[in-house]
Amino acid sequence: MSRPSQPDDRVLARRRAVGVQIRRVREHHNLTQLDVCSRSGIDVATYSRIEMGHSSPLLDTLIRISDAIGCSLADLVS
Repeated sequence: MSRPSQPDDRVLARRRAVGVQIRRVREHHNLTQLDVCSRSGIDVATYSRIEMGHSSPLLDTLIRISDAIGCSLADLVS
């Protein structure tokens, strides 16, 4: 059996960059992680992993985060 492939360095770097950007935008809007989670319905642990760059969010999750923060989707991934 083959093992699942590991993401390469570029993927990991982009994942971290998106997490950092999400945190910046959230903080700019003076929101806590708990605020975003309660507005979006995303589990706190899941959201924390996204901001730390340990998890890649699905598009639906990014949309829920952008709606909860009150920003555009582009603001989160630019």
